Parts: sequence; C-alpha cells; structure tokens
Amino acid sequence: MNSSLSSVSGVPLRAGGPAAYRRARRQAALRAFLLAAPLLVFLLATFIAPIAILLARSVENPEVPRGMPALTPMLRAWDGSGTPGEPVFAALAAGLGQAAADGRLGDIARRMNLYEPEFRSLLLKTSRKVRGQTPDAWKPALIDFDARWGQPETWRLLKRAASTPTPDYLLNAIDAQVRPDGSIAPVPADSAVYRAAFGRTVWISASVTLLCLMFGYPVAYLLANLPPKQSNRLMLFVIVPFWTSLLVRTTAWYVLLQPSGVVNQVLMALHLIDHPVPLVFNRIGVLVGMTHILLPYMILAIYSVMKNVSPVYMRAAQSLGAHPATAFVRVYVPQTLPGVGAGCFLVFVLALGYYITPALLGGAGDAMISQLIASQTNDLLNWGLAGALSAYLVVFTAVFYFLFNRLVGIDRLRFG
Repeated sequence: MNSSLSSVSGVPLRAGGPAAYRRARRQAALRAFLLAAPLLVFLLATFIAPIAILLARSVENPEVPRGMPALTPMLRAWDGSGTPGEPVFAALAAGLGQAAADGRLGDIARRMNLYEPEFRSLLLKTSRKVRGQTPDAWKPALIDFDARWGQPETWRLLKRAASTPTPDYLLNAIDAQVRPDGSIAPVPADSAVYRAAFGRTVWISASVTLLCLMFGYPVAYLLANLPPKQSNRLMLFVIVPFWTSLLVRTTAWYVLLQPSGVVNQVLMALHLIDHPVPLVFNRIGVLVGMTHILLPYMILAIYSVMKNVSPVYMRAAQSLGAHPATAFVRVYVPQTLPGVGAGCFLVFVLALGYYITPALLGGAGDAMISQLIASQTNDLLNWGLAGALSAYLVVFTAVFYFLFNRLVGIDRLRFG
C-alpha cells in the first residue's frame, strides 16, 4: 500500500513515516480541543464552578475570621479552659466595633445563633455597649455587662466559629451536633428535620421510579414491537409532553386533583366514591404529578434497548418448547435490563432533586430535600447548610449510580 495515499483514523500517512503521522495526530487533537474549548469553558463557568462553590460552602466558616481578624488567631491559640485573658476580651471589644462599622456584625451574629439561639442578641447588645467605651480592663467590664461573657462555654462557641474548615454544617444536615466536650451527638428529637427529609426524599423518588417502571415497560414494549408507522405515531404522545412547561403540567394536575376537580367529579359520576377524595396537598398528589412528568424518560430509555432486541430469540425459545410467558421472562426481559437500569437511574436521580411538583401538589409532610435547600438559600440565607445538604444529595446520587450499575450494568447501555 502506498504510504503517501494510506491513512489511519482519517490522518494521512504522508512521507516522513511514523513521526509525521504522530505530528499530524497531535495537530488533529489540538484542533478538536480548540473547537471544544468554548463549550468546556461555558460548562466550567455555568455548571461546574457554581456547584463546586456551593459544595465548598458546606465546610467553610468565614464569618468570624473575616469579621474579626484580630480576635481569630487569639481564639485559635486559646486552650479552651476557663475564660481567656484580658487581651482576648480587648480584641473582642475592638472586633465587635469594627465588624459593626464594616457591616459584618449581622453575618457573625447569624452564624453564632446556629450554635446558641441567644447568641445573636448577646453580640448585638455587647456591640452597642462597647461603642465609645474605653475602660481600664475589658474583661471585668464585659462580664459585668453580661455574665455570659464569664462562662467558658460562650468562648468555646466563639473558638469553634473561628475554626475553618468546619464539620458543623455537615453535622447539622444529618441532625447532629458537636457537644461542649467535643463528642458528636444527635440533636433533640423536636429539632430533627433533615434525616426525615432525606428518608422522605428517597422514599418518594423510589416510589415514583417503581410507578414509572410499571407503566413505562408495557408502553415501551408496545412501541418497540409495533410496525414502524404505527410506532412513530404513538411515539408522539411520549415526546409531546417535553414541549410543555413543567410548571404548566404541574398546575394542570393541581386543577384536576382538586376536591371539585375533574378526577373527583368523574369518580363520583361513576359511583366509585360518595364524596370527594383528597388527592392534592398530600403524598398522592406528589406521586401522581411526578410520575406523569418523569414517565417519558423511563419509556424512552427502555424503548432504546428494546428496539435492538431481535425477535429471533423469542421465536427460538418457543420453538424449543418454552411457553410464551416463560420465553418473555427468561429470554426477553434479561436483554432489556440495561434499559430498565438506565431508566430507573434517570428517573430516580431526577426525582431526588424535584422542587416544583412537591411544592405545589404536596402538603407540609411531603417536603423533599430540594425544598429545604431552597429555604436555606432564599429565606434563611444559610448557604453553608444548603451546601451541606447538596453535598449529601450528590453523595446519594453517586451511591445509587453504583448500585444501579452493579445490578443491571447501565454503563453498558447503547442507544441505537
């Protein structure tokens, strides 16, 4: 074969031998990278970087170090026994005044209030007290103003707030806390919120995934085995919902499931019920709305695999004496498991982060973890706890991917 005319992977092998070929391959790879570079930069700036910054917030503790930089190293050097000396009290007084002048005192007070509910009022009152004061000794003056400044626990909390990175947010996200002696313990039962929310989120996501699988598998089987003309027509009913806004579809269910809505009216007209059944603002509404919205993802994932399963295997099994049902369960279904796994994983992961549908159709006991994250960022402005909750959600997603991949091998899925 003429080396000047031959090519490998689209790169001609001109005169010069292997060295010229490797140089040409490097140039082709460089051109491909330069073409993809704008997309990579866009993804980094709009997707990867914001997620990384939010996750980093889960271990950051910047309020006290930034607001009172002179006090922070003194607190870190303090051994935690008794109360600090006069220099630390003086640094606290100066730091409170400077933080108030810089507009950082509110952030510090909000951070400390996570440790002790009354700490915010203590800092604000003390800040107002120290303005314009020049006592001979700050330690007795502050203790005389509020006895809590003479308690070691108050200073231990300040020392914890001056340390970064911190596990506090990660512990709070699973309803745990650090005791004064440094041990980790669960929060009181009446304050525990997040573990129940994580369990509720997983339960709802798993239920929606199971419902989508129950309804989606027969539909995908029908679409894969119908003649192409009929299959393409029916496929429109699967694809059209993607052209409708998620908010519009959720609002439609909000109207349909009302006590005076269409669903209750039809059931009463058929004499299946005597009075309206509560179908909204509860778990039923959440499951119905999320199943309807996520069902197309399950159908398309399974259909893509079923379309490539040859009917020859079923006919061969039946020709060897297998009952059609046995041939379906033992021959056909195992070949579709990669699609089932991909569909289940896709639906499950999308359901984990759902926000609009549970917020509109669910009740007070149906709040998912995404709603708590939104509450922390929009209402409470606690980005650290929001980052911790998001970090656990990412971990859950990775764990469930590993489990699905081990069970059905979704990484072997090929779309054709």
